[in-house]
Amino acid sequence: MAANHHHHALEELNDTQKRVHRILSAAQNPLSAYEVLDRLRAKGPVTPPTVYRSLDKLIEKGLAHRLESLNAYVVCKHPHHHEMAAFAICENCGIVTEFSDPSINERLTQWSDDHSFCSKKVTVEIRGLCEVCSK
Repeated sequence: MAANHHHHALEELNDTQKRVHRILSAAQNPLSAYEVLDRLRAKGPVTPPTVYRSLDKLIEKGLAHRLESLNAYVVCKHPHHHEMAAFAICENCGIVTEFSDPSINERLTQWSDDHSFCSKKVTVEIRGLCEVCSK
């Protein structure tokens, strides 16, 4: 069912949004909005607002994430919706690994409850060196 959710969300996208999703899916590393724009322009004129609207729609549908610390975007690697998105970002090679950790999510939920804080979105970004680069 989880993979079906992403497939269903893709069907609801317009052509430009689908192209942006394919560009993010094919990318080895996170892309800035302007890098996405440059790749889209290879097949015709596109404006920055169109790219930003497409990226916002992908995020809304759970198909992509914005990495705040990099000001860049990645396709969602987890075919399910989760309340927390977590990323390990290698500062050397730029590889980004998306992961989910129930204990982190539970702790952040508990903190929010304890402090009457209504969180809307949680993104955890860990910066350091991946296994290959740390050797």
